[in-house]
Amino acid sequence: MATKVCTSIGCDKPAGSLKCPICLKLGIDAFFCTQACFKKSWALHKLSHKPKTDGRFAGFRYTGPIRVGTVTPMRKALPEIGRPDYADHAEGYPKSEVDARHSVITIHTEDEIATMRTVCRLGREVLDIAGRMIKPGVTTEEIDIAVHEACMERQCYPSPLNYRGFPKSCCTSVNEVICHGIPDSRPLEDGDICNVDITVYFQGFHGDLNETFFVGNVDEESKKLVKVTYECLEKAIAKVKPGELYRNIGNVITKHANANGFSVVKSYCGHGIGRLFHTNPNVPHYAKNKAIGVMKPGHIFTIEPMINVGRWQDILWPDDWTSVTRDGKRSAQFEQTLLVTETGCEILTGRIPNTSYKHPFYIPEKN
Repeated sequence: MATKVCTSIGCDKPAGSLKCPICLKLGIDAFFCTQACFKKSWALHKLSHKPKTDGRFAGFRYTGPIRVGTVTPMRKALPEIGRPDYADHAEGYPKSEVDARHSVITIHTEDEIATMRTVCRLGREVLDIAGRMIKPGVTTEEIDIAVHEACMERQCYPSPLNYRGFPKSCCTSVNEVICHGIPDSRPLEDGDICNVDITVYFQGFHGDLNETFFVGNVDEESKKLVKVTYECLEKAIAKVKPGELYRNIGNVITKHANANGFSVVKSYCGHGIGRLFHTNPNVPHYAKNKAIGVMKPGHIFTIEPMINVGRWQDILWPDDWTSVTRDGKRSAQFEQTLLVTETGCEILTGRIPNTSYKHPFYIPEKN
């Protein structure tokens, strides 16, 4: 079991089982190393017990039924865990990523590919843990706590944590939230759909994947949306091979989504990944895009289509992260990290063989 870090500001000592009794009632994940440290931090710590009203949302006009909940303070990673350059930056600035924004697409070595297989497997394990938690009444905050702990147990850094200031260890996007939803106090409700997006950092490399899950009894339109989104990803993956143009991925996704009456989000795209969280190539999911590049063996990147019931347009919440559909209708997403091989591709973040994937996981029907 991974060692927790003391919650007190400025204290990085391992925490024992000592927990604030009020936090215990509120379900807040806060542990302390000693009684003395707890008492010393009480004046600041007790502020976390009060529901916080985010002033940025005053007067904000929501597009759908989802509302912002209470977001708890950012958790700490264990000090001995390797981390990307932005992890300890005051604003989460990813300097290495920014410096490499005009670089060529990386052709990974065999050793790098081996490490990517490991980190992607760890990411899959973490997502599976999160997925099995999905049910009515569970908060996305509770899912984030489980994700954070699962990363610590595997000696991984949760890549979203403090990336450009993102406050949590994973993204949870419910119903009309397209992507980058911040885990908070809102309980999942029967009939919701919830995407959980996981990226982990291990031995200098990132692995990225996500799935959309059913929460209890979901209506037929939402089931169709999730099914078609999964199929869009499958059809896109089938196109991956040496010599394929990156810009062609969006054509197959758009064709299948539109044929089923859905639209493809244009504001976000797949991306190269490896030593950097986000890098070249950019992989748009919509047709007639202008993406640059040809696939070659050793390229590693994500495909992660976001498919909407209504129009493709999105707006951003005042938290500067949460992207929602402009018309308030639902959105779904699936993502895998892929390696271009000599003959096609390898899904690095694929589901683990001989593992049971039951509800709430989407299971495609076999022909």
